[in-house]
Amino acid sequence: MAAEFPTTRDIALDPKASGILFIDVQNFSSGPEGGEFKDVPPDEVTKTYGYFFDQAKTVAIPNMQKLQAACRKAGVEVLYTTIESLTKDGRDRSLDYKITGFNVPKGSWDGKVIDEIAPTDDEIVLPKSSSSVFISTNIDYLLRNLGIRQLVLCGFLTDQCVESAVRDACDLGYLVTLVPDACATITPERQEMSLRAIKGYCRQVSTDALIREIEGR
Repeated sequence: MAAEFPTTRDIALDPKASGILFIDVQNFSSGPEGGEFKDVPPDEVTKTYGYFFDQAKTVAIPNMQKLQAACRKAGVEVLYTTIESLTKDGRDRSLDYKITGFNVPKGSWDGKVIDEIAPTDDEIVLPKSSSSVFISTNIDYLLRNLGIRQLVLCGFLTDQCVESAVRDACDLGYLVTLVPDACATITPERQEMSLRAIKGYCRQVSTDALIREIEGR
């Protein structure tokens, strides 16, 4: 007899079988003082990334704080991943990151989760050196050990590392919930395009609606 399986992605979170993953919400890239922008002229940083910094500060990060608090209260596993090499010189980085010039040295300030959503000492933080956390970490192994079948994703950038995680998590058999207003990218056009592109891989739920769902369970 074939095993039973869900026939829809629209399934409310079961806190005991759920985890939330904050993607790349770190000092390196969440604000203009981060290392990603150290070689970019200040006026160019403002011109190119001003929308992202504003969205991150006024919308995405406050929503992440609310989600983090609700998930902790409900017993949802809280995890984080940040761009960070396993070495100081970054020799372990992916070829893509080497070409791009991303090297967040092991143990550096740039590799830390921002203070606004700082992990507790018993929450898992996974350093990654590729766009998808599922490629350069053992997160799939960890999630299965934790009994997680439903995964909530949010963070930066929506159309890059977040989108990569959505697709990989889906293909590996997780039920994925994306929280659009707890994500951000460089322009509103890129945000909208990404959300449309990955709509078939995940359900998309607002911060407030997801908190109501968690509290209702």
